Amino acid sequence: MPCKTAPSTGSLPEHEAALVEEALAWLDAEHRQEAELVRRRFDCLVSFSASLSLFPSIREHQFPGISRNARQLVTALADMAPYSYLLHVPARIHAMRSFLVTKFHTFSFLSKTLPESAGFFERIRSVVYTTLFTIMSEDVYFSCLDEPSFPSGIKARLADDLISLWDSGTELALVKHFPALEALWKARNESPPSFGTMDGNSEILRISIDQDEAWRDFLTANDTDEETRRALEEFLFGLTYEELLAVRQRLYRFGIHAVDFNEIRSYLGSRPKYPVMMTSDPRAIYDFYMERKEAARMRKREKRRGPHKTLEEIYLKYRMG
Repeated sequence: MPCKTAPSTGSLPEHEAALVEEALAWLDAEHRQEAELVRRRFDCLVSFSASLSLFPSIREHQFPGISRNARQLVTALADMAPYSYLLHVPARIHAMRSFLVTKFHTFSFLSKTLPESAGFFERIRSVVYTTLFTIMSEDVYFSCLDEPSFPSGIKARLADDLISLWDSGTELALVKHFPALEALWKARNESPPSFGTMDGNSEILRISIDQDEAWRDFLTANDTDEETRRALEEFLFGLTYEELLAVRQRLYRFGIHAVDFNEIRSYLGSRPKYPVMMTSDPRAIYDFYMERKEAARMRKREKRRGPHKTLEEIYLKYRMG
């Protein structure tokens, strides 16, 4: 039987285990029934984590009669088509992905049982977002590995960073470029577009305030690059390249100098394709990235104008170049 005063949080990071115990102590006092539901979910998560720790290290993965080191796996990942990953990569990789999704849902469930006024609520939401950004970062890296235009040297470093993630768990700070992606997504989530004249200057300023010097260097170095500009506009305004063209054409046609969010739908005659990020559901951030990635792939496949890569892919390539 699970403990009725605290979950078995031994295999979670120390600060997360302490946070869960603090939240459960509050729930035990205020909402006993919800406390038991949360406790059972965390017992499952911790059991999953304990099982994950039994898988062999990615960097020294062993098969019967075969030894494969990190360098060999890096080379294999860089050369492999994405549809081949399922049965050709170590089981720990798939187990880690499943663990991250389970962790996201478990901490999300905990956050929904608590009032926002609780002193630890924001710390729990922070775990939710960090876990989400870890999943998203893995997606960005895989997309870059699948990009033929990326040099083999960059792909090797991408694969090496991925292996660091799979071996280190959810510690983003241990993987060189993951914190930069996390900071970018946080800034975008906290800075919804204002549209206005649609020049993007105010949006760029807002998301750049807390970014590192590499981000500002990236903007300067790619100031005249058309693909970067188009991908950045999609990221800033939450509209597809095609929708941005349609709105701007209407502004020009009727001599309108500014537009607000509520007018966008009437300008397009339909709802924007990309999901609205101004929501309390963190999954909207993930959906926003995946929709942009799919739209970029479709344009590339059909040889249409517009960005063929997401801003995240372009930025990661720049950082690794």
